Amino acid sequence: MTFLEEFNPKHLTLTVESPTFWRVTFNNPPINVIGLEMMGDLKALLTELESNKTVNVVVFDSADPDFYIAHYDVTVDNDLAEALPKATDYSAWVDITVRISKLDAVTIAAIRGITRGAGSELVLAMDMRFASLEKAKLAQVEIALNAVTGGGASGRLPSLVGRGRTMEILLGAEDFDGALAEKYGYVNRALPDAELDEFVARFARRVSGWDHQAIVEVKEFINKYTRLPDAEYPLHSDAYWAAVSNPEVGATVGRLLEKGMQERGPLEYDLATEIAVIAQQR
Repeated sequence: MTFLEEFNPKHLTLTVESPTFWRVTFNNPPINVIGLEMMGDLKALLTELESNKTVNVVVFDSADPDFYIAHYDVTVDNDLAEALPKATDYSAWVDITVRISKLDAVTIAAIRGITRGAGSELVLAMDMRFASLEKAKLAQVEIALNAVTGGGASGRLPSLVGRGRTMEILLGAEDFDGALAEKYGYVNRALPDAELDEFVARFARRVSGWDHQAIVEVKEFINKYTRLPDAEYPLHSDAYWAAVSNPEVGATVGRLLEKGMQERGPLEYDLATEIAVIAQQR
């Protein structure tokens, strides 16, 4: 059986737009958190793409117009996550972000809705990001949990937005709407929501028509000058897990869950604001 016949993801939908253009749609209700099964789905997809010499472009979008990827599932058993198959010696999440950043295929995030924390880290590991002007919100909120970003945002943002704006994003832990994200370079472009899908599809189809080896070589040169060595990223993950193992952080996460974290409600829609309030409660 071929990969397409065998692949049976729980929280992704894979659509073959053409032999050279694939679309991956996140679908993990109620708010598209990155959980154990979604990580397993992504790892299986990456394993195929790492050896695939036909697919030139993969677009990642969401079935939920309000949540692209809310964040990492804070209830995931980390031991189970680390037991998932992986192609590197890195932690489960870093394994995914590093591998997606190194694919031969061009990866494009079509961001409609909220993407914070690990969701933001995932799109930063992709090659390009296009966002809905009205509906996109991006943020890194880990500082509210006394932690650094574990999936490499602090290593990827500086080449996109510069040092000072990286400080603003990571230390401010506030939401960036589509317009401001575009202005800073957090995303390539922010387009009116009604135009986002057509623009991304047109662009993806155009790029998917180029010679595969030419795409590979262009990416190799760009990556050479803009990407940190892979070995840097486990340092971020180690620092993150060391920080969140503090009982105080566990207490904060507990309060967030009590108030509706990972449920479709006011807390998640305004998490960047509410997490600061809740985290500072003692």
